[in-house]
Amino acid sequence: MRQVRSIWNGAISFGLVSIPIKLVNATESHSISFRQIHTEDGGRIRYRKVCELEDREVTQAEIGKAYEDADGTMIPITDDDLAQLPIPTARTIEIVAFVPADRIDPLQMDAAYYLSANGVPAAKPYTLLREALKRSQKVAIAKYALRGRERLGMLRVVDDVIAMHGLLWPDEIRVPEGVAPDTSVTVRDKELDLADALMDTLGEVDLADLHDDYREAVEEMITAKASGEQPAESPTPAPSGKVLDLMAALEKSVREAKESRGEDTGEDAGAETGKKAEVRPISSRSARATPKQTTGKKSTSSATKKTASSKKPTASTSTSAKKSTGATKKTTTTAKKTPAKTTAKSAAKTPAKKATPRKRTA
Repeated sequence: MRQVRSIWNGAISFGLVSIPIKLVNATESHSISFRQIHTEDGGRIRYRKVCELEDREVTQAEIGKAYEDADGTMIPITDDDLAQLPIPTARTIEIVAFVPADRIDPLQMDAAYYLSANGVPAAKPYTLLREALKRSQKVAIAKYALRGRERLGMLRVVDDVIAMHGLLWPDEIRVPEGVAPDTSVTVRDKELDLADALMDTLGEVDLADLHDDYREAVEEMITAKASGEQPAESPTPAPSGKVLDLMAALEKSVREAKESRGEDTGEDAGAETGKKAEVRPISSRSARATPKQTTGKKSTSSATKKTASSKKPTASTSTSAKKSTGATKKTTTTAKKTPAKTTAKSAAKTPAKKATPRKRTA
């Protein structure tokens, strides 16, 4: 890891063991920040710190802290006042308990830090705590003070380093009252089966493969504008079909997920649940589209038969007559079953008429 400036120096209090450490940020933000400008001339908009009593701008050295009382009175608070507070965590990360990791609610997770051993004497107790955490498969719960307030933390091992996650105090987690749907909803087993199928189809993902597409698009746009080029326009997404119900949405999601992974989608997801939901696109097709497609397929089949029969040599007039008669009977019988094959009957008569000139020529 490259050298990163520590933001806090202190010690880990592990019973009677004290481990000098340095606190280093474990995360960093890659978000793109913007400046405010005057749109007419591009001038920067800046915020100036002005004293209300003297009506003048003040420097950072002249600025201190104060607590505003209920009546508006300002009570000055200095750094020395905070440093002299009678709390043991002023310069110490005090471990208070060891608990299983699943006892920590993810809602409590806050900023993350790396704890670095501060000096050669700290290496031995640092390694002892690290290996103890590994073997116990637990995390340490600690209290520490940072940036003017006492905080709660969780220590765990990441590779060969002790990491600390800042935790929110339990009373800082809001109760999710009034957030859940207040209407009574029944979820069917078939819907749960489709949801399970969708979860299995999507599968797992390596978090290291995920990246910020929005940030990359903003960077490309800035690069294009800086070089005087026109930023690329985002492609217009294709309009999706109008899903009529939840089952249809689940089935369509499973199919699309399988297609994106190159899996076979021959077996419809609705067959697994015993019921196929209906998905209708916004611009529905005409009801006559299906018969036209069926007729087209039959005409193609007749044309293929016609080509095949024309390749066969005509031996005699009687043989051609028998074939023509047989074909006529076959077409007539089929026509009784399916009226749509009248066109095929007419097509079958055509090669018989063309066969006569070929016999005369011979």
